[in-house]
Amino acid sequence: MTLRIAIEARCGNARGGTLHVHGLAVPTPLFMPVGTLGSVKAMAPDEVRANGTRVILGNTFHLLQRPGLDVLERLGGLHRFMGWDGAILTDSGGYQVFSLAERRKVDDDGVTFASPLDGSRVLLTPASVVEAQGKIGSDIAMVLDECPPAQAPRPAVEEAVRRTTRWAKLALAAPRREGQALFGIVQGALDVPLRLAHLEELAALPFDGLALGGFSVGETPERRTPVLGEVAPQMPEDRPRYLMGLGTPGDLFDAVRAGIDMFDCVLPTRNARNGQAFTAQGRITIKQARFREDPEPLEPGCPCPACRRFSRAYLRHLFVCGEVLSSRLLTAHNLSFYERWMAKLRAAVRDGTLDSLEPEARAATAAFGT
Repeated sequence: MTLRIAIEARCGNARGGTLHVHGLAVPTPLFMPVGTLGSVKAMAPDEVRANGTRVILGNTFHLLQRPGLDVLERLGGLHRFMGWDGAILTDSGGYQVFSLAERRKVDDDGVTFASPLDGSRVLLTPASVVEAQGKIGSDIAMVLDECPPAQAPRPAVEEAVRRTTRWAKLALAAPRREGQALFGIVQGALDVPLRLAHLEELAALPFDGLALGGFSVGETPERRTPVLGEVAPQMPEDRPRYLMGLGTPGDLFDAVRAGIDMFDCVLPTRNARNGQAFTAQGRITIKQARFREDPEPLEPGCPCPACRRFSRAYLRHLFVCGEVLSSRLLTAHNLSFYERWMAKLRAAVRDGTLDSLEPEARAATAAFGT
């Protein structure tokens, strides 16, 4: 195993350091853009890397269907296939256990899906998911887990925790690609004692890192943040701490303050394709008529290609005309915003001034609406 984290600064529970993975030294806390199918949508790999990104996320469930594991294995793995020389983390498909609830059956052996592509049967087991991620060739693999919705009754959450623990142990026992790290996933919804008990159970197992799953599945930030504040500081000190699938700038601030090292979320890329840009002053919806003749950049001082060369008026024109350049430029901006925000959070952890960023975190999130 070639992954490790070195913690070099603290500010309360917040941690700043370096993640060593894929021969890279990546500053933490870090944000991973989502590249579900081997592509950060609308962006070329060199553009993503030029933005400062060193780790991206792919999805096992989707990649095993397209292009297929045999294709990836024959062509040298996902890094070579997509031309990405940074690190890759692959989700196991556990989120699809939640999001495709009407198309799947779950039991102690795994999950059976009706493929959303053609209706064919797809079987995920703890061992097959580890094997699949070995063929994909990711640097960090995730175990298969069961993610209950936020409103699930306690017996269902307890059952998901029990099953996730069983699957975690089966994943650890499965053959693994040499050098590939494996992370366990802590479940428990918003039940702090259940979360802490599950964390203790998984922390005793030889995982290379641990993740908090089962957030951003219907709960409000007001309910989620206190849970993170109690659970994240109890995660093992010597291993990376990963919060899966969120968030807004405010979410990232709250989770960094709680002690999280790694994040992923679709917001910067998905929202860009829907014509929304993140700024320190909040979200801009570029199609609005007030930008029709606005000569200003999206965000003054931003170094991204959209802000260096183009006006809000031009970006609005591209979007309302359906030009694909709109997606590319808005995505470049949002990824730049997220990288700059993470750099600001890292600097504040080192300087011991993290709390001073709270007003900016709230302002950047307020216009987003969540």
